[in-house]
Parts: sequence; structure tokens; C-alpha cells
Amino acid sequence: MPKVALYNQAGSKVGEVDLNESVFGIEPNNHVLFEAIVMQQASLRQGTSKVKNRSEVRGGGRKPWRQKGTGRARQGSIRSPQWRGGGTVFGPVPRSYSYKLPKKVRRLAIKSALSTKVLEESVLVLETLSFDAPKTKDFANVLASLPVGKKALVVTETLDENVALSARNIPGVTVIDAGNINVLDVVGHNTLIITKAAVEKVEEVLG
Repeated sequence: MPKVALYNQAGSKVGEVDLNESVFGIEPNNHVLFEAIVMQQASLRQGTSKVKNRSEVRGGGRKPWRQKGTGRARQGSIRSPQWRGGGTVFGPVPRSYSYKLPKKVRRLAIKSALSTKVLEESVLVLETLSFDAPKTKDFANVLASLPVGKKALVVTETLDENVALSARNIPGVTVIDAGNINVLDVVGHNTLIITKAAVEKVEEVLG
């Protein structure tokens, strides 16, 4: 059963936390991780690229010359794809790039991401994380007291507005609640900072 250090908000180590082995201690499946990351990135694509085909390009209503007798190739419109200013063949049109992986694959991916962080010793558990009012300086002091990498993902049980607003202006820091934990965020940050209550909620859902 994996164990990680437990810190208080002042940055002092106050003990250790036993993590659920079926969530934080599995052998990471790198292929499933890759598939989940590609799926999330595909879902983030706007898919708004658009070109005009020959029916949408302005002009070209009249046949440029008669069909026979000129010695030139037959042409029906000056907006055909082979003409300068003509339409585009098989160009992009607005579409959605999103797709879904099976539920079991998605769950294995997030477990693999969390287990990878534990193996890298990049998981910090906090007893609690709360502020009386939004203040960036207070959040920065918490990060300064912890062994945190350049980018940190902070996971709380529920989204605390004071915590989210306090972290908003700190580069490389993202705050999410336990219900929205995802592979792309976990893999994309150097350190995972998670509250004890959030650990219990994640284990309850994935365990």
C-alpha cells in the first residue's frame, strides 16, 4: 500500500497517509495513458476551419467559352478547382473532433496517471486548504513552504472559490475539484497537491 507525506497548510510534515492501492498503486498502463491524452486534446480542438468549394466561391456563373471549336480544353466555370480563385476540393469544414473511450479505459487511464505521480514521488497530501478571503500572497506562501515543482495541480474535495481565486494569478498552478480530476491535468503538472478529503473522494469513486 503506497504511503505519501501529509502536510499542514503551513508546510510542516505532520504524518503519512495510506493510499488505496487499487487507485494509486497500480502498474501504469502507458498506452492507455497515451490514448486518454489524445482523446482529451482532440476534444479541445475548435474544429472551425472552413474553406469554400466551387459552389460557394463568388462568380463563375457563365461558361467561359463554347464547348467546341476553340482548340482549348473544355471548361464549364472559371471557379472550378483548377482555376486561380476557384473552389477547394475536399477542404476542411466545421466538425467536432471529440470522441469517447470506453468507461473502463478512462478509469484505467486516470488510475495510471495517479499511480505514475506516486511512483515519481510527486504527490503531496494536505490536511486542509482554505482561506478566509481570496489572496494570492497567501496561496503563494503555501506553495513556497512545500516541495513543489514548476507546475502544480491542486485538487480539493469541492471547488472552494477563495482557493481558486487565490491561485488564479499564479503561473503554472491549476485548481480543480476531485470530481473533475483528469489525465491531461495530472500528467501536465509536475506536482499533484491534493487534500485529504479529496483523496477519500477520489478513492471512493475509483476504488
